[in-house]
Amino acid sequence: MVFNTGAALLDAIVLAVVAKEPEGTYGYKITQDVRTVIELSESTLYPVLRRLQKDDCLATYDKQINGRNRRYYKITDRGDAQLNLYRSEWLTYASKVSGIFHGETSVSKEEENDEQS
Repeated sequence: MVFNTGAALLDAIVLAVVAKEPEGTYGYKITQDVRTVIELSESTLYPVLRRLQKDDCLATYDKQINGRNRRYYKITDRGDAQLNLYRSEWLTYASKVSGIFHGETSVSKEEENDEQS
């Protein structure tokens, strides 16, 4: 994709992917799901997961799978609230960008003055 993915958008996508799994999901699966919408390496994902965990948006637990320990990530109440904020902001943002791309929107003088203040 030619558009850069900022930290907030990446956080929003990761939270949305984790939220789909009520019991939690693990890093490799998160990477695969995120890759359906943006290109992402595991070395990029794990710092995002740690940051979201530090911010109390994700909780972790370990589970034995075939004799190996696997770390699972689960969205917290705070993470769910943050995801809802991201969803709301995304709808507004995407609508404005689409409007500009399709020539359906223009900034009024009043909005222009608000943004410059």
